[in-house]
Amino acid sequence: MAETYDVVVVGSGAAGLMAAARAAYHGLSVLVVEKAHQWGGTSASSGGGVWVPNHGLGSPGDSREKALTYLQAVSKGDVRRDRLESFVDNGPRMLQFLEQIGVRLHVLDGYPDYFPDAPGAHIGRALFPYEIDAMEVGDSVHAMRSAPVRGKLFNRYSFGLDEAFTLATRAPRWRRVIISIFKRYWLDFEWRRITRRDRRLTMGNALTGGLRREVDRRGVKIQLNTALEDLVLHEGTVTGVRLVRNDRHYVAHVRHGVVMASGGFEWNQEMRNRYFTVPTPANWSSSPERANDGAGTLAAQRVGAATEFMETGWFIPSMLLPTIGVPNAEMTHQMSFDHGRPHSVCVNRNGVRFVKECIAYDQFGLAMLEDHATTGANMTVWLVFDAQFREKYNAGGFMLNAIMPDRKVPREWWNHYVYRADTIEELAARIEIDPKALSQTVRKMNEYARTGVDPEFGRGSDDYDRFTGDARITPNSSIGSIDTPPYYAVPVVLGDMGTKGGLKCDANARVLGPSDKPIPGLYAAGNAAGSPFGVCYPGAGGTIGPAMTFGFVAVEDIVARMPRRCQTDTVPPKAQSM
Repeated sequence: MAETYDVVVVGSGAAGLMAAARAAYHGLSVLVVEKAHQWGGTSASSGGGVWVPNHGLGSPGDSREKALTYLQAVSKGDVRRDRLESFVDNGPRMLQFLEQIGVRLHVLDGYPDYFPDAPGAHIGRALFPYEIDAMEVGDSVHAMRSAPVRGKLFNRYSFGLDEAFTLATRAPRWRRVIISIFKRYWLDFEWRRITRRDRRLTMGNALTGGLRREVDRRGVKIQLNTALEDLVLHEGTVTGVRLVRNDRHYVAHVRHGVVMASGGFEWNQEMRNRYFTVPTPANWSSSPERANDGAGTLAAQRVGAATEFMETGWFIPSMLLPTIGVPNAEMTHQMSFDHGRPHSVCVNRNGVRFVKECIAYDQFGLAMLEDHATTGANMTVWLVFDAQFREKYNAGGFMLNAIMPDRKVPREWWNHYVYRADTIEELAARIEIDPKALSQTVRKMNEYARTGVDPEFGRGSDDYDRFTGDARITPNSSIGSIDTPPYYAVPVVLGDMGTKGGLKCDANARVLGPSDKPIPGLYAAGNAAGSPFGVCYPGAGGTIGPAMTFGFVAVEDIVARMPRRCQTDTVPPKAQSM
């Protein structure tokens, strides 16, 4: 039997759940379809960062004009001013709605924009969710996408972002943090009787968990294991979706709009090969495996939708390691900050540096592409470090010595995934780099560590460098000597957290077709839509911030276009307050 809803949302990540929550707030009937067996999408497995300028939640001194100046300066490609303005104007409104429904965010002190020297840059635009109790989400929490291995201690215990920074750098009191996490978990007897999962929902789990709590409260229908096959088009207007669930094919009709929040296409190798400037393997992506395959983008293209910025992804340097306990499986580990920690250097296969290592991860990825175009010696590069680094920091999934000493490293990792030698020259030979070139690069880095000045790339010269550096290192917190054996190297690949390209949309999140005319009834948000910033990543949470904002905007446009009689009949009185 065919079903009819006011709004159908495809995808259950932050963009989709925001659209669903806002539509339900306006009194509309909503169906959310999610092809996976778990809800939450890539957002649930993320750090949960939400980048919104001029948010009014702290960090004074920001403004609409300052935010637009910054975005205009750093955004790249055919970026449209109206999309930027819509994001900057509606982002704070979206945050007010989050606060209203009990999803609270806070400023992470000192977190700068990713281009801290650009005009209009500002510290404090990155927001992160407060942790929530899984009990508040109810039974739905058991089908929630879990945080990835990198987002849990020993793949079991949840931790917050502040705890993550403490553990990642082995900062003072890091052992106390671990003990506190253990105690909180094991003394929670009530929850331990229910599930192995931690009751604490943090980072991306906290954000999507809070949104799910709201949509459940308002009666939104969420169907898992339900894939989009096609859009239904009637006289030029999208009027429904063709779905398949447990091999049953059916149509869900829609009265007012379909919001495509189905993610990007990073797990579609054919699309990567077709669109990416330099095609890379799909398994280099660290988004949930085989989740985002571009089905929403392809379905919209079949009804005439245009696309933009398809050539690139949200890049992050990454490394591959075998999955411990799972035979014949590899995992992609993000290296969000590891590539720029002191006592290390990144080199291409010629043994030379190509970038200021401690820049933001997406810029690092773009630098890999640029160097590869010039030298042909990139796309796999090497992070080289010494025993000092090993004592203090992680290198992707190669955990610091206190957690994973060399004696506990699986034998099959050595000289395949992780390399070790007593001298730099010997290490260079093992990773097939010219020993003279690598030795010269390391000698230069040691000189820069002594003087505190990097004349090649300016490592440690701006607020972002200092934020990710180590205050214990002087005179430059971003550069430490590489002179304590043994020496190590791990290969670094051009990983991604998703794709930046998707459906071309206007300022109201309406999907555009031929001649940039909106396709009635079709909207897009999140990685299903082209990034409003083009190929730029402006700050931490620069994916989820616009994703939720345009999910919010899409519903506001749907409501504005509904017949007045229909609005009067469906919008409850409290919805008028905002």
